Amino acid sequence: MPVSERLVIIPTYNEKENIRDILSHVLRLQPMFDILVVDDGSPDGTAALVKSVRGEHPGRVHLIERSGKLGLGTAYIAGFKWAIAAGYDFIFEMDADFSHDPNDLIRLFEACANGGADMSVGSRYVRGGQVKDWAWHRIFLSFTASLYVRMILWLGVRDTTAGFVCYRRQVLESLPLDEIRFVGYAFQIEMKYRVRLAGFRIAEVPITFVDRVKGKSKMSSGIFQEAIIGVLKMRVSIARP
Repeated sequence: MPVSERLVIIPTYNEKENIRDILSHVLRLQPMFDILVVDDGSPDGTAALVKSVRGEHPGRVHLIERSGKLGLGTAYIAGFKWAIAAGYDFIFEMDADFSHDPNDLIRLFEACANGGADMSVGSRYVRGGQVKDWAWHRIFLSFTASLYVRMILWLGVRDTTAGFVCYRRQVLESLPLDEIRFVGYAFQIEMKYRVRLAGFRIAEVPITFVDRVKGKSKMSSGIFQEAIIGVLKMRVSIARP
């Protein structure tokens, strides 16, 4: 049995500057959160740092090591399957670079555990949410991308590409995880779309998103293009109930 009913999944690729600090911060939270790092063969030694922290916190820090850079979406799918098999009731997505404030994990948990949500989303674009340290054109691009998604998919979620999320176990158990096809930002959109189509309740929790200070961004034009084209593919190919 897991130490906690809550598991935070953190995908990593070359996050040695951040990983020890982010793990330490999450491990200090109350209520307790366990952690699963899914590392895509980071050549900078990220996995070795995770192992050192794991030794200091038996049963609370876990690691999946993969052979190469296989993509965000497949990392989370691997993490979801691991979490379900391990018996966790609340499963979280979070970045390793402190763009997501670990303290907000508690608010995401409360939205699902006590607020009636099946999935809670840390949102930049609801009242009280904001973005810090981004250039204006990046904020504009992100906001208009979310608007575009809402127009095509009628999601009812303002921050459609958000990657700071809590799921109830039953939600992930009900989804066809092996059919999830996208790996970048489109993965985040597809998960929300499938959750909505399955009839689950999604709540948005306002957060402040902060640009990374340490390490290198994984954003690329290919990831953005996948999201734009992927939304149209989702609308056509994912069956409505």
